[in-house]
Amino acid sequence: MWRWGGRRGLRAVHGLHGGRAHHKVWRWKSDQVCERALQYKVGEKIHGFTINQVTSVPELFLTAVKLSHDNTGARYLHLAREDKNNLFSVQFRTTPMDSTGVPHVLEHTVLCGSQKYPCRDPFFKMLNRSLSTFMNAFTASDYTMYPFSTQNAKDFQNLLSVYLDATFFPCLRELDFWQEGWRLEHENPSDPQTPLIFKGVVFNEMKGAFTDNERIFSQKLQNKLLPDHTYSVVSGGDPLCIPELTWEQLKQFHATHYHPSNARFFTYGNFHLEQHLKQIHEEALSKFQKIEQSTAVPAQKPWDKPREFHITCGPDSLAADASKQTTVSISFLLPEITNTSEAFTLNLLSSLLISGPNSPFYKVLIESGLGTDFSPDVGYNGYTREAYFSVGLQGIAEKDVQIVKELIDRTIDDVIEKGFEDDRIEALLHKIEIQMKHQSTSFGLALTSYIASCWNHDGDPVKLLQIGNQLNKFRKCLKENPKFLQEKVEQYFKNNQHKLTLSMKPDNKYYEKQTQMETEKLKQKVSSLSQEDKWQIYEKGLELRAQQSKPQDASCLPALKVSDIEPTMPFTKFDIALAAGDVPVQYCAQPTNGMVYFRTFSSLNTLPEELRPYVPLFCSVLTKLGCGILDYREQAQQIELKTGGMTVSPYVLPDESHLDTYEQGVLFSSLCLERNLPDMMHLWTEIFNNPCFEEEEHFKVLVKMAAQELSNGIPDSGHLYAAFRASKTLTPAGDLQETFSGMDQVRLMKRIAEMTDIKPILRKLPRIKKYLLNCDNMRCSVNATPQQMTQAEKEVENFLRNVGRSKKERKPVRPHIVEKPAHGDSAGSAHVNGCQIIRKLVIDPTFKPCQMKTHFLLPFPVNYVGECVRTVPYADPDHARDPNSVETLQSFGKAIDWAKSGKFTEQDIDEAKLSVFSAIDAPVAPSDKGMDHFLYGLSDEMKQAYREQLFAVSHDKLTTVSNKYLGIGKSTHGLAILGPENAKIAKDPSWIVR
Repeated sequence: MWRWGGRRGLRAVHGLHGGRAHHKVWRWKSDQVCERALQYKVGEKIHGFTINQVTSVPELFLTAVKLSHDNTGARYLHLAREDKNNLFSVQFRTTPMDSTGVPHVLEHTVLCGSQKYPCRDPFFKMLNRSLSTFMNAFTASDYTMYPFSTQNAKDFQNLLSVYLDATFFPCLRELDFWQEGWRLEHENPSDPQTPLIFKGVVFNEMKGAFTDNERIFSQKLQNKLLPDHTYSVVSGGDPLCIPELTWEQLKQFHATHYHPSNARFFTYGNFHLEQHLKQIHEEALSKFQKIEQSTAVPAQKPWDKPREFHITCGPDSLAADASKQTTVSISFLLPEITNTSEAFTLNLLSSLLISGPNSPFYKVLIESGLGTDFSPDVGYNGYTREAYFSVGLQGIAEKDVQIVKELIDRTIDDVIEKGFEDDRIEALLHKIEIQMKHQSTSFGLALTSYIASCWNHDGDPVKLLQIGNQLNKFRKCLKENPKFLQEKVEQYFKNNQHKLTLSMKPDNKYYEKQTQMETEKLKQKVSSLSQEDKWQIYEKGLELRAQQSKPQDASCLPALKVSDIEPTMPFTKFDIALAAGDVPVQYCAQPTNGMVYFRTFSSLNTLPEELRPYVPLFCSVLTKLGCGILDYREQAQQIELKTGGMTVSPYVLPDESHLDTYEQGVLFSSLCLERNLPDMMHLWTEIFNNPCFEEEEHFKVLVKMAAQELSNGIPDSGHLYAAFRASKTLTPAGDLQETFSGMDQVRLMKRIAEMTDIKPILRKLPRIKKYLLNCDNMRCSVNATPQQMTQAEKEVENFLRNVGRSKKERKPVRPHIVEKPAHGDSAGSAHVNGCQIIRKLVIDPTFKPCQMKTHFLLPFPVNYVGECVRTVPYADPDHARDPNSVETLQSFGKAIDWAKSGKFTEQDIDEAKLSVFSAIDAPVAPSDKGMDHFLYGLSDEMKQAYREQLFAVSHDKLTTVSNKYLGIGKSTHGLAILGPENAKIAKDPSWIVR
């Protein structure tokens, strides 16, 4: 997978998703694991490694152990932490000097078989032989990383064996290079009369990647700002350059870059370090000797004067204003990322400059009305040896480029003169405190990603993790010199000659020109072929197809057994009590590390039908327009100072036992430090009672940003949009989900953003508020430490008593509503006064599922394909079990035929069970415990019963279910494609083309 650009933020933890009796005192259990790691001594030798450093990092509840391998010089970092979701990664510094995509093709090809595991695609086969919580590989601009995580010790050893053999001893077969990289092949491989075309997984992936204008801009920005070495090329591969890569070059790149002397190993979690070291040494490193590396990236030579470049891209058919599709940004080269304290300061400075409506660049650029959103890659980018900062606008008129440049220069001058308010700096430092305390389930993955770039350039990863030290140093610098940050702005932005202005405008013939250049490249390749070459290509194409179709013997791969899966799941205890008279509140005591997580769900049953499409917009702006006596800037400041975020999202919750029944509502979510709970609840009270819907100009800004974000997200999420559309006509919940989250919503937001008079839309918001922001049909949940629950109960009670109720009883818009209690609560959970959560579900007896095939025309050279089948709900016993478009749908059909025929073995069934259980048993953060019950009404007993049904799935049951639901005429299907014009579809009247 090609990982491009983005900003390395300060956080190694990622955001919020989207009890009274029997409280015991929780202790953070890091002591034992961290203490064990602190016993290691510097200089101690373990399995071929020497310990170089042992450091406690109390702010992240971990102990860092740094080692090096004696024979090869390989570096190793182990982070011991009481976390059962253990992670491994190995990364290599990969610094290509051309855009053939050699590191990206190599990343794919090493996963196609190795010396110990020579079967095809061992990496993907392990997905079904493991209980992994994460498996992937990434190619960045200057490194390639192979991470996995799992909660099972045996599984960890199995996956480690496969990863080590894949990276250090891959087969790198020529046919695998053809399949994964690029090849010339007949359009129909079995017919040598059909024309030769380019094919290949990476070739097609990168064609898809460069349909995304944000990626084009970010890639060119890096290429032009850092032109002296590896950053001047496309590490993922330029589709026009990929066909220059040879198999020999691929093998040579592996020999020079995938050596232990160029490797950095990382492990995280509560498993024993010694076992990891022993396995890594014995299975891989003992077979190598140290070599001199030649992969270092030299420092970029600073410019003596600024530079300017102009590029083009494809038009955005979903842009709100076709005449405003230009993007411009100004970027500055910053110091090396290995200078951790300077990087920390500049990262903070970047947030102060661009984050939120109180930041200077937001005020000057976003609120100017000139564009729709910040330019891509805005802010601090710490993924390259020298960092850089970028700021600009997208969605502007070409004539406004100069105005934007002048606004940026003027803003820099203003900041140097006026500096930043103390409250904004405190809000940012508060945000870091929350990010250190919030516990995510993928903390290990976040940490390995956080340190990867700095460590890649020989920086100290442990110093990077000592965020407490960096915070203290930052505060000290600010105290000693109040103009500390202003001087940094002057040094790095005002007086920096290494400054790039990059502009990008659409060219209506962009894709046509790209196709023409690809055709020329193809013509050039084909014209150089002899008849014998062509015949060899034909034969290799047949050989590749035969290999792809041939059943593979995967018996060489290690695998867990179904008996390795825990037979029972852990149950979550919670209490339910009524607050403010009749509002059920679920209290779940968890070791949340001093954080409180509050959620409330409010029903949409009484909302008039014509307002439903506007609910997502209402949700996205509700916390951004001001409330009570606070204007939108003051509100943003309070949210940052007192909370870790306040989000509002529409939800469609399917019923577990009836396909045509669902719950509709809005989920309000927030988190805060325990000390700030009263302030957070007061903010919610003001948002519910006194939201501000008068800020027309700011509302326009938010609408444009939301529409731009949706449009930009299609290349990355096209498959999800296809799936939403495909399920639209299968269930009532699918229909509403498409309204809230599908292409219908994207197009609605485009229309709203195009409106010259937005008042009619703004007037809908108070109407939605009237039906939604009251406690008539509401339930709440709190996850916090047991010690905090008494305070939480009091604050929730106050909130609910202060939130208004409807003056008159509102009847549901849909006449068929059924009240359904959440299923029996888990063992040990207390029902205070027999309280239950009652869900009010919508039943639509008139809904008739029907097949619909939709083709959304988009100007991309790739297709996103979705097919959905109406089957059964969760509680039913039967529940337990790319570049083409039409061809992909045919592949789905073949898979169904295979399932119906029963041509699968007991091994296939066991592997399917492992795959399903790896998802079911994925770790759940303390903040999210009990959410299945709160939102979906699922009890742990129901989930355990479902678990037992999964264990009991047999060959006969699978064949029966396949024939019952997947056969033609058995169940209703929905199909959707997002992509370019298609001749076959155009001639087929059964397709709706939009």
